[in-house]
Amino acid sequence: MIQVKLNAIDSTNDYLKKNPGLDQLPNFLVVTAESQTNGRGQRGANWASEPGKNLITSILVHDFYQNKFTPFDLIIAVSVAIHEALLHMFIPNLAIKWPNDIMSGNKKIGGILIENIHKSDKKVQSIIGLGLNVNQINFAGFPQASSLQLICAKEFDTQQLLESIVSAIEYKLSNWDAQRESSKQVYQNALFKKGVISQFNTQSGSFSGTIMGVDPEGRLEISNECNQKMSFELKEIQLIY
Repeated sequence: MIQVKLNAIDSTNDYLKKNPGLDQLPNFLVVTAESQTNGRGQRGANWASEPGKNLITSILVHDFYQNKFTPFDLIIAVSVAIHEALLHMFIPNLAIKWPNDIMSGNKKIGGILIENIHKSDKKVQSIIGLGLNVNQINFAGFPQASSLQLICAKEFDTQQLLESIVSAIEYKLSNWDAQRESSKQVYQNALFKKGVISQFNTQSGSFSGTIMGVDPEGRLEISNECNQKMSFELKEIQLIY
């Protein structure tokens, strides 16, 4: 594993995106930081992290889309790889909150932000950003957040954790042709609140429904109170939990 270690930075994703020689950097290059001042998640949410306590990393991936793979393939591959790596560490009650938050029980322990850079030669560079709460124990103002230490009542070696996760992601992406269908099923089975009546917010109001799964384009499929099946893009709906 080739790793660039930084102290404090605005964002590990931005560090890679601003590199003028991005396409010349090694595939699966890993950038980590002790702390970041402008970490971002889905919907533009900030990712709060105490310095030195958590895993803050970005992984560069070259040309994942050069075959028939889609952006949602990459989301599934990364989410399932991290889910499987944490399962091997006996983290309990793991789930994937659509599209790619990592949950333990009803608590969020990790967030993933994937950004794709499209080149003029049609090649695509992907930057996989991961924030994983590891040894932080204070989440004042973030009642839905937790960490591996709080959940498992022990400290974790962040470097060892990083190496396990990066290895799982590299294996998953390098073997995606063979892993694709089984990983899609793992993703569907691991969906947070799947099959449970839940509350959702949309621009037109709130409603109760049940998550049924995710369609091939990555849209969340929900059955409403009238048993009508609806599909939603990421910014169209919010799960209340």
